[in-house]
Parts: sequence; structure tokens; C-alpha cells
Amino acid sequence: MDYRFPKRMRLLRPTEFARVMAARMSCVDGMLRVYGVANDLGHPRLGLTVSRKVGGAVERTRWKRALREAFRLEQHRLPALDIVCLPHRTATADVHQLRLSLPKLARQLETRLAARRERAQP
Repeated sequence: MDYRFPKRMRLLRPTEFARVMAARMSCVDGMLRVYGVANDLGHPRLGLTVSRKVGGAVERTRWKRALREAFRLEQHRLPALDIVCLPHRTATADVHQLRLSLPKLARQLETRLAARRERAQP
């Protein structure tokens, strides 16, 4: 398996982030709030938003590194979604916990998005 994290696996442009946030579909646990929307690429993509409320620059960087590492290791278990992750300010960045949390939240998002599509069809 390929565990790299190339640019094609990232949300880079503000319009990509805006598309995910405009879908207004999220799931939450004790560590993260994850927003998501389906994509047609056949693989997940990750976007990160780490607020100053989380902590100083060192803590925000620690969160980003931990989220990228968890995504890199779990990318094969994630559905084809564009995902934006926002950490809770009270949580601490732990790669092991994020590896458990990220796939669970992504599957919940996928289920909720599918339910929304079914309701939208007549």
C-alpha cells in the first residue's frame, strides 16, 4: 500500500474549503469536528483548520502534524470525501486517538450524506 500524502490528497484552494463548509454536514466527537462532502475522485482529501483558540503556534503545528499523520495512515480506510478537520480546543493532539476518531467520523459523514441524497430524490 502507498502511504504517501501527495498534493492531490489535500484541499488547497479556498474554493475547495468553501464547498465543504457550504454543504453544512458535520460529525463531532471529543477530539474533532469533521465537515465533509462527497467527491468524484475515488479517494479522500484532507483540509485542516486549526484556530488560535486551540493554542499557540507550537500547539497548532502539533495538531496539524498529528492530523496529517493520522490521515496518511488511515487514508485507505476512508471513503471518497473531501474532509475538513477542526480540533476541539480542550483536546490534545494524539495520533493514536486521531487514527481511531478520523475513520469513525468519516463513516458517519458518509452515512449522513447518503441519507441526505435519499431524502432529496423524489
